[in-house]
Amino acid sequence: MLEATLNKQLRDFPLDAKILVHPGEILALMGENGAGKSTILNMLSGLLAPDHGRVRLRDRELFNSAAGISLPVETRNIGYVLQRSAVFPHLSVSENVAYGMKARHWEKHRIAEEAARWMDRLDIRTLATVKAGNLSGGQKQRIALARALATRPDLLMLDEPFTALDVESTAAGKDLIRSFITEKKIPCIIVTHRRSDCRQIADRVCSIRRGSIGWNGKPDDLPETSKGIP
Repeated sequence: MLEATLNKQLRDFPLDAKILVHPGEILALMGENGAGKSTILNMLSGLLAPDHGRVRLRDRELFNSAAGISLPVETRNIGYVLQRSAVFPHLSVSENVAYGMKARHWEKHRIAEEAARWMDRLDIRTLATVKAGNLSGGQKQRIALARALATRPDLLMLDEPFTALDVESTAAGKDLIRSFITEKKIPCIIVTHRRSDCRQIADRVCSIRRGSIGWNGKPDDLPETSKGIP
């Protein structure tokens, strides 16, 4: 389970959010640009420190301002796919997929097996030796997703993961994410602007407006018009 209380003064408004995601649950965060959705993910991952708050994942304290706890990014075991398909352009596809496992000091044979398995599942095995910087945005997105899933994270976070994918790849990606979350029984957070994403993959939806959580409910109950829900 993920439990987090996050407080941070942003440039235009304070961010004050409480996040709770159960094992095997996919939470979708929706809201206007600049509402604070990506900021929440960055604070959970450790890329950005809250001013105050607490982040607890599977009985581990990742951040606790009162206790002076702030674990570094690499020890949080969070799979995070950034909105802009962050890959290492000078590395091959297989090296990109293996990167997180190497950082965790997995054995070489295990890294090779897992990298091959996830490249197959994301349909990028034929690109294994190609430099990632030479690929399309959609291909880079699949590399980033394979890298995140291969590390067997305790939490998966995806920031607009389907925007660069075609219809067929989007459907396959949603099926893969859902099966992975169900199988591993880990919490998952997806940032999206699209109601269709919420209805097709999310168990619960929260709207974010100027740093605060507004509407919270089931995807099928999404209001047709509401502030903070495009």
